[in-house]
Amino acid sequence: MNAPSPTPVQNVAARLTGTRPEEAGIVLLSAAYFFFILSAYYVLRPIRDGMGVAGGVENIPWLFTATLAGMLVAHPIFASIVSRWPRKRFVTVTYRFFMLNLLVYYLLLTRLGEGTAAVWVGRTFFVWISVFNLFVVSVFWSFMTDIYRERQSRRLFGLIGVGGTVGGIVGSSITAFLVGVLSLPTLLWFSIVLLECAVRCLKGLDRRVGLQPSSSVPPSDAPSSAEVIGGSALDGIKRVLASPYLLGICAFMLLFTIGSTFLYNIQAEIVARTFSDISQQTSVFARIDLAVNTLTLATQLFLTGRLMKWLGVGVTLAILPLISMVGFLALGAAPVFAVFVVFQVLRRAGNFAVAVPTREVLYTVLPRRDKYKAKNFNDTFVYRTGDQVGAWSFAGLGAVGLSSAALAWSMVPVAGVWLVVALWLGRRQQVLAGDED
Repeated sequence: MNAPSPTPVQNVAARLTGTRPEEAGIVLLSAAYFFFILSAYYVLRPIRDGMGVAGGVENIPWLFTATLAGMLVAHPIFASIVSRWPRKRFVTVTYRFFMLNLLVYYLLLTRLGEGTAAVWVGRTFFVWISVFNLFVVSVFWSFMTDIYRERQSRRLFGLIGVGGTVGGIVGSSITAFLVGVLSLPTLLWFSIVLLECAVRCLKGLDRRVGLQPSSSVPPSDAPSSAEVIGGSALDGIKRVLASPYLLGICAFMLLFTIGSTFLYNIQAEIVARTFSDISQQTSVFARIDLAVNTLTLATQLFLTGRLMKWLGVGVTLAILPLISMVGFLALGAAPVFAVFVVFQVLRRAGNFAVAVPTREVLYTVLPRRDKYKAKNFNDTFVYRTGDQVGAWSFAGLGAVGLSSAALAWSMVPVAGVWLVVALWLGRRQQVLAGDED
């Protein structure tokens, strides 16, 4: 069956984005899907961070421990569902399960008000959001690596990421500007509605993939909404342990999250001593998110695709470790709010605009079961293991008397190893991609 001819709207979109006319509709729908996912998360992120600080900075390592335990439970359940259900069904059920959880939290936060019980609900909310955000984003990118070819991914993933960045700006703006007008529980309804919109985009995208020209997806691995991936709940773990390439991605994730957790704990200390009110803290977190997403958007529009084209996957992947080395050096020299904000904004924007789309390209050369199972294991359990290592390392080093400056400097050699891993992954990805066109 031949694909329908591109419409005038698709032709205009293709000229604006650099996509081919037959790709424009699916790329725009992919970007809309990512928009709704990240806008839903960014409504929740500053609320989570505010609740984490409100529970006491000293409790943050325990929150990361609880998050890792949550991942230990969640990943095998998700992998088992992936093994048994078609793609559209397991992705839809995943998102709607999280929507139901948000409704439960709305009821709890509305009824409890303030007090000890509210603090404990806030802690569980922190853990839940830390599980939620990795799963919904991991599922999104698994779907993208499933429907786009390797060369397409290098050309289009940055553009698709623009949708997520705009979503992040919208989501963080909702919380930043409405937190004083609406109650925190009421803001959860924005995320519920946005997640349902994401489900609608997913279903539309799943239908349209079958109309893609045969050259747009790998002919030997053309995804079908009715196809079941199969295998066991432990396939993801087994595949990671058996593959040096997947272990390399695992190491990349670990080193990234260890550094991120150190920076997050330094953030908690700096913000807690600079702002005493939880509403002020929530507003600060939301405005940082807004700055991050604005810079990310500009980078994605003008640099991401060009960087992958000019530098290749490995060097592009190494940009974020290099930013981290310089940033931790600067924060060690001056551990103050202004330096922290600049470093945090540059690092997170570099991650979202450059590192994430480049890292997802690494999976496009792998079989489908690795795109959903091994990738989800790396994106969730391995990611949160890095959080755990970082959180307790930070607590241990702080307990022996290291200052914030010394803790920042301790991350410089970690970022150096991370840079080497990035370059190695780029070389391996090039070999695995071969002569694919």
